[in-house]
Amino acid sequence: MTRRTSRAGTAPQAQAESPSSPALGAADASRPVAELAGLRRRLASMLYESMLLLGVLALTFLVPYLILGAAAGLTPPGWVLWIHVFVVVGAYFIWYWRRGGQTLAMQTWRLKIVDATDGRAASLRRSLLRYVLAWPSVLLCGFGLLWALVDRDRQFLHDRLAGTCIVLLPAPRKS
Repeated sequence: MTRRTSRAGTAPQAQAESPSSPALGAADASRPVAELAGLRRRLASMLYESMLLLGVLALTFLVPYLILGAAAGLTPPGWVLWIHVFVVVGAYFIWYWRRGGQTLAMQTWRLKIVDATDGRAASLRRSLLRYVLAWPSVLLCGFGLLWALVDRDRQFLHDRLAGTCIVLLPAPRKS
């Protein structure tokens, strides 16, 4: 991965050939180059994402527990509530990342999560790892986010460790 750009995919015939094949150089030159997303754009997307998550959590967390509390007078222990939040938020992110590499906020900001090695959609394993690593990255005083200030590619720590990166998609063409 280079500082500002990344190869965002390979031609199918180039994958089948060995790296020493002369045809690979021609196919390599035809691959699109993706620009790594800037820090400000990623942080703005995170802010927008947090507002969208309020709605997701209200629907999938708050409403069921209000009904459970009002109807049955039950309040689950705090650790159950945290596990519920972790699972609901994880399902939201991982479903969107696996579906198209973008959450709703990322679509607005033209950002996409890709595998750092080949520029393809992040695998389920990488998406799960990225999600799990993002929690301490954000909750430990934002250390994983601040990491982007010293990282050579300005990537968050959880992206670096999970082997993913966030790329900026080209602006839509005006017709």
